[in-house]
Amino acid sequence: MKSAYLMLACLLLAAMQTKAQQDAMYRRQWVGVDGAQQTGTISLDMSVADDKVGLGIQAFNDQIGITKTTGFYGTYAYRIRFQEKGTLAIGLQGGVSNYRANLTKVDLIDSNDPAFSQNINALLPSFGAGLYYNSDRFYVGFSIPNLVKSYLRKDQIYYTADVIAKKYLHFFFITGYVFDLGEDFKLKPSTLVKVVRGAPVQVDLNTNLWIKDLVAVGASYRTGDAVAGLLEIQATHQLRIGYAYDHSISNLVKYNQGTHEIMLRFEFGWDNGKVYSPRYF
Repeated sequence: MKSAYLMLACLLLAAMQTKAQQDAMYRRQWVGVDGAQQTGTISLDMSVADDKVGLGIQAFNDQIGITKTTGFYGTYAYRIRFQEKGTLAIGLQGGVSNYRANLTKVDLIDSNDPAFSQNINALLPSFGAGLYYNSDRFYVGFSIPNLVKSYLRKDQIYYTADVIAKKYLHFFFITGYVFDLGEDFKLKPSTLVKVVRGAPVQVDLNTNLWIKDLVAVGASYRTGDAVAGLLEIQATHQLRIGYAYDHSISNLVKYNQGTHEIMLRFEFGWDNGKVYSPRYF
């Protein structure tokens, strides 16, 4: 589930074919660990100009330990249709986030550590770009959600230690395909690759099985981190509900009870019973 809905962060939602769509997602990570990450996201996107332009907005709140980030992004995508019914979308994202770290509340062995002498409250601009190609059964995308070099903290304490807290570029690559397995079953394998300086390359491998286009069950493997099971239900033609559970396979498995994620999606824009967005992604 996390792999599929990181497309929100990758600014790919505005590239889809929906007339209007609203998504809400809540993720509670590493249950049982004090200060574990909790993330809430809500997004709304729609197409205009005869489906050639996609517009979207996204608000999010992310909290882990003593840090909290709240932000708002706007997205724009221009879609180019090809004769073979595929579509290429060029997306742009811009917004701002507020990063806060309550450093003075940290319990320290050395209470005079200057690195924790003051809190951080930074307003960070963000600008990103991405490409997304899809047909009825295939999609592939690449994005860089933030191209702006942002400093979380930049003061004399860090200069003397030759350390500066800042955000690095993140690179995302996604692809997936839907296979027919008889009349009632569809298999959708997909992958997400994440690259950022200072961390190992992380790959998510996912497989979903759709049954009669109503229920999907699936599994996911995230390198060096977790395995996950997921369930999606197409409750109505417009409403989709999803749940995922991650089980850690790293050393953190000793200290947490897994990660829960819930997703809701509602699609507007019905016309004579026809859904405008691809059903499988």
